[in-house]
Amino acid sequence: MLDEMKTLVKTNDLCVLATCSGHRPHCSLMAYVTDVERRIFYMVTHKATRKYANMMENPNVCLLIDTRAEANVRPGENIKALSVQGMFQPIDNDETRRSVMEKLIQRQPRIASLARDPDVVVFSVKATSYLLLDGAKDAYYEALE
Repeated sequence: MLDEMKTLVKTNDLCVLATCSGHRPHCSLMAYVTDVERRIFYMVTHKATRKYANMMENPNVCLLIDTRAEANVRPGENIKALSVQGMFQPIDNDETRRSVMEKLIQRQPRIASLARDPDVVVFSVKATSYLLLDGAKDAYYEALE
């Protein structure tokens, strides 16, 4: 089942990032790229956003990736949704920042202007678990190291 979860991560490039501060949740639509193991997600955001302030206060986050937009999902078919629990970590290494920016712009050209902004930060989310929902009833959980 873990391979199916990783395939869902690999075949998508957008997720919903859920953060929390003071018991108040906040969700953001985000472009992402991952490492080859599909356990570390890389994203960019402006320093002055609520999501960034929330993650600096509380590094526990959740990502949601789903199959709603896939052409093969027809009425009556199950939509799959993957919840990824993880830990936020800012990226300070210049080489890693450049590499992530290049990969993100290549995969998501529409974020190129954001990526060039000097107040944009690169961050990662290290996945700690995956929960795959296949339709309304079938759930599969995988704890990650």
